[in-house]
Amino acid sequence: MLFNSFNFLVFFPIVTVLYFLLPHKFRWIHLLLASCIFYCFFIPVYILILIVTIIIDYYAGIRIEQAQGKARKAWLLFSIISTCLVLFVFKYFNFVNSNINEVASFLDLHYSLPLLHIILPIGLSFHTFQSLSYVIEVYWGNQKAEKDFGIYSLYVMFYPQLVAGPIERPQNLLHQFYEKHEFNYNDATAGLKKMAWGLFKKVVIADRLSIYVNAVYNNHDKHNGTSLLIATILFAFQIYCDFSGYSDLAIGAARTMGFKLMTNFNMPFQSRSITEFWRRWHISLSTWFNDYLFTPIIFAKRHWGKYAVMFAVLVTFSVSGLWHGANWTYIVWGLLNGLGIVYELLTKKFRKKLSKNTPKFIYDPLSIILTFLFACFTWVFFRAPDLHTSVSILHKIFLEPGSLFIGERKNMIFSLFFIALLIVVEVISEYKLFNGFSVFNNSNILIRRLSYVMIVIAILEFGVFDNSQFIYFQF
Repeated sequence: MLFNSFNFLVFFPIVTVLYFLLPHKFRWIHLLLASCIFYCFFIPVYILILIVTIIIDYYAGIRIEQAQGKARKAWLLFSIISTCLVLFVFKYFNFVNSNINEVASFLDLHYSLPLLHIILPIGLSFHTFQSLSYVIEVYWGNQKAEKDFGIYSLYVMFYPQLVAGPIERPQNLLHQFYEKHEFNYNDATAGLKKMAWGLFKKVVIADRLSIYVNAVYNNHDKHNGTSLLIATILFAFQIYCDFSGYSDLAIGAARTMGFKLMTNFNMPFQSRSITEFWRRWHISLSTWFNDYLFTPIIFAKRHWGKYAVMFAVLVTFSVSGLWHGANWTYIVWGLLNGLGIVYELLTKKFRKKLSKNTPKFIYDPLSIILTFLFACFTWVFFRAPDLHTSVSILHKIFLEPGSLFIGERKNMIFSLFFIALLIVVEVISEYKLFNGFSVFNNSNILIRRLSYVMIVIAILEFGVFDNSQFIYFQF
């Protein structure tokens, strides 16, 4: 079920109201059933895959806690391999198989394993990582194994963050299903305001920008460098508003029932470095990789000194790229971001000295612009269908400028206006301008209520309601 659909407009209030009307002991059942219904709106049969991984990791968690010595590690490996095998079959088998086929063909070897004609289950990478975080935390002794199968199932399937995160840790979410949440006006209004802002970013900005971005990128051979550059910059705002909009909707929907999910975005386009950008962008995934891949690599290679950090960065970002999709473009995208962070590590002293010798009002804006442009450069690989197309687009951007393709003029004007509005809102919030002026949370009731009306009007009047999926659903 899409958050930007009529179905969800009906589903959300019914589920939320029933949650508070039901006795506490039945609420987890209600949420689990609602989550199953929510997921079955995509491809119903794929819920069986979720059930299989839930059973494996639930049982493995209990055995890890009970076992001693090597048996604990054996159960951990069993859980990780079993869960990742499902992900591999559906997401990576064809990618690996195709590459093996190309190598075999180059070496004139016989290889004829056929491709699998299957559709990737929605959100498989997200709930796989959430399951893995559970068994790893149990193995490390940071989390008690969950004995209630229903509660553990709800931890994996909780509908707000089931298909695109945030990727929660068991320490943050599991205990909340046992807590009795009374209706709280502040939680409800905070959640609804978060959802409204998220829906605004999705249907008013992201989906409107997709009209231009798709027109250019889907016909890249017919456009010059200037149009491709503008489309790439607009794609940066599209993917940000699309994914952060989903996160806002997920966090807000959970908040209305009293659940607190982790922050997933923190105004990343205000970042002054690539390192800072990745502390602000998709925070739940970045911290997941930091805890379960980056840090263990550094610990294992600590005798390498500073080179251990650089090696860990490159491996982590390459794997992160692969996590996003079974395509070399994603791996290159991740590797480029890793190289950017390695560059920042190597030039840290120089940049610190430069910042001291450059006026802050020059250094900070310039750093923000350069960071944003680097992100846009890497997103060419993220958005393009293959490496050849990525290189062709970059070649045109740098060497073949030309007249700008505007597309539908009215759509472009509205898109730029709402991007400017987004930037203004985030700059005010980031730098606490105008004595911390806010719109939704303003102390003046007139400003608050006017802001509610304005955002509803903006969504209804300027929103693009074509039931377009969120970009990160494909991951």
